[in-house]
Amino acid sequence: MGFWSLERTARLLAARRRLRKAPPSLLFFTDPARTPDPEAVAGRLPRGAGIVFRGFGDPGAPARAARLAAIARARGLILLIGQDAALALRVRAHGVHLPERLAHRAGPLKRAHPRWIVTVAAHSLRAARRARAADAVVLSPALPSASPSAGAPLGPARLATLVRLAGRPVYALGGITNETARRLRDAGLVGLAAVEGLSPRT
Repeated sequence: MGFWSLERTARLLAARRRLRKAPPSLLFFTDPARTPDPEAVAGRLPRGAGIVFRGFGDPGAPARAARLAAIARARGLILLIGQDAALALRVRAHGVHLPERLAHRAGPLKRAHPRWIVTVAAHSLRAARRARAADAVVLSPALPSASPSAGAPLGPARLATLVRLAGRPVYALGGITNETARRLRDAGLVGLAAVEGLSPRT
């Protein structure tokens, strides 16, 4: 079933049917070390999927963001820029993704750019609730992850509880691949997010 099974699982999430205007079912998070060729991954994403570009201070980030923006426009993808609203404006992205510590910026960004999609990272219920102005929250780590910064995984049951209590659309990130995505189908998620799980080798 290969690359597309994760996308098929994301599209079948029950929570999506309850939304009048559903956000992307699938988000690809870039990482300089773990996804060294994000353009190649973006070129394989299905129409309507999202890219979250995270430059992490790389001086080449603006050029890479511009390349990803061009791919997104050509393929009908959604591009969010991690943290950097100025860069998002420069490359005409669809919005921004904020780290947990900057959740308070979601409201001002939405007011300044009403058409933007703003998502916020969260690692706890408290953080998810703080992001009340965001369009969606990205909870992690959902499952055991290869990320060196990942903490203890939430697991499907705990994740489902947090999703129910968060009071907003939730994506799951961390340890999600073609093989593991099915474990989260009943967690109440609006979408799935992955880093290495969307690379061609999975």
